[in-house]
Amino acid sequence: MGIRGYELVGRALEHVGADTAFFIMGGPINDALNAARDHGVRLIDVRHEQAAAMMAQAYARMRGRPGLCLGASGPGTINLTTGLANALVDCAPVVALGGASPLAEYGTGSFQEIDQLAIMRPVTKWAERVHEARRIPELIVRAFREAMSGRPGPVYLDLPGDVLYAEVDEAAVEWPRPLEIRPPAASAAAVEECIALLKAAKRPVILSGSGILWSGAAPRLADFVEAAGIPLYTTPQGRGITREDAPGSLPQARSTAYREADLVLVIGTRLTYVFSQGKAPRFSPDAKFVMINTDPGAIISAPRVDLGIVGDAGTVVDQLAEAAAGQLARGQFADWQARLKAIEDKKKAGGEAELSSEAVPIHPLRLCKEIRDFIDPETILVVDGQEILNYGRQSIPSHLPGHRLNSGPFGTMGVGLPFGVGAKAARPDKKVLVLHGDGSFGLNAMELDTAVRHDLPILVVISLNGGWTADPERKKPGRDLGYTRFEKMAEALGCHGEYVEQPADIRPALERAAAQVAQGRTAVVNVVTDWRARAGTVSFTAHST
Repeated sequence: MGIRGYELVGRALEHVGADTAFFIMGGPINDALNAARDHGVRLIDVRHEQAAAMMAQAYARMRGRPGLCLGASGPGTINLTTGLANALVDCAPVVALGGASPLAEYGTGSFQEIDQLAIMRPVTKWAERVHEARRIPELIVRAFREAMSGRPGPVYLDLPGDVLYAEVDEAAVEWPRPLEIRPPAASAAAVEECIALLKAAKRPVILSGSGILWSGAAPRLADFVEAAGIPLYTTPQGRGITREDAPGSLPQARSTAYREADLVLVIGTRLTYVFSQGKAPRFSPDAKFVMINTDPGAIISAPRVDLGIVGDAGTVVDQLAEAAAGQLARGQFADWQARLKAIEDKKKAGGEAELSSEAVPIHPLRLCKEIRDFIDPETILVVDGQEILNYGRQSIPSHLPGHRLNSGPFGTMGVGLPFGVGAKAARPDKKVLVLHGDGSFGLNAMELDTAVRHDLPILVVISLNGGWTADPERKKPGRDLGYTRFEKMAEALGCHGEYVEQPADIRPALERAAAQVAQGRTAVVNVVTDWRARAGTVSFTAHST
């Protein structure tokens, strides 16, 4: 019996358990999309393929498995690349399928012909082209496995039109066997050496990231942190491993903790610019570093690591917890914790006054405070922008793992709304709030339409400071964008809209908007904020002003 390549796409997606795809229609993928829908895949069509890839990334983070996006040939597929690059740097598993011009016409100047595979290789961890229809299931299954193996990341599979529409003998199609990959554990010697370093330390800290989330081990790391009494700091994407309002949480003392730590355990993340590559003066030049990562490349490329342990973050945490139980005394690092807590308490008391500013235009920190006090711990918070991203990072805590999304280490603007829609598609039972800068919102603003059409109600709050970043001296080229009435645009797309200029009006507007979201209607709250307010944060580049 004969079967078409596009039908094999649908069957293969069902085989790997894919249930949602983000895309824009077009040749030659339309029949593959129909086949995917017929095999149980929910199709969410978006307004730009960049957003499709970003939605797939958020979906992956919410569900702990690869998100799926598709593009039509040529520009449609190439539009995926910004989202895939963001996923690559952020270590998020996304599977991208791209239609392509026919293999048989390659090199003849056929419609939308371009070497998509060459374009995709730099922005993915694995990219391949299907040359025979019978191999579609094999390569789709491999794509999903590649996305999750080792360090998670995006992958790409090129699907030429003549391959998609080729008819093959169904008996000639090979389906991969089920595969179980056991996460790698650390050697007994490595665990022993790490425990020895902990026993000798006076001021240890743990740096963690999304690797602990992909291993499903956030609760186990939280237990280890509490039992050992070691301060924990995470990447923005790894927040929520422990409640950030708990007594042992010390975010305001981060700089001191880094600067004075004599032992740094890096678990499930890399030493990127987020941690200043572990270099002095942010960290003591005398501190010892232990890195636990499933990817050997992350260890050997780090500028300073004294002990590298290749292993699954969760598995190694379990090993350390078991070994530490009989060797680390409870309260061993109490003096260190007390020093940091004193700093935390002092800074927190001073910061609350700034958060409560009655100034007009509204200070972004006041907006953050109102959101902090409004949302519940179960809310998925997405933050995207420049000043508002930094202010939000400082002032809005996270309490559950995987419940905070932002652009990650690639710093891609425009992820906010797509991330919010993708998160809602993955977790319809959760409230989703997107806190956006006005510049970043404009990049993918039409995805409000996607949220409306697909019944994915989210609450979007915009910090409207009139342009890109703060600019007290008004000297940045192209900075000013004006004060766009985004809530009116939202209303035209079927959303509820609110416009706020006074601090006291923020909470009532949030309450009205949330009531609309609860009834199934996406809402936008457009808040005018102070264009002069510039968030203090680590300088990520020497060339920024």
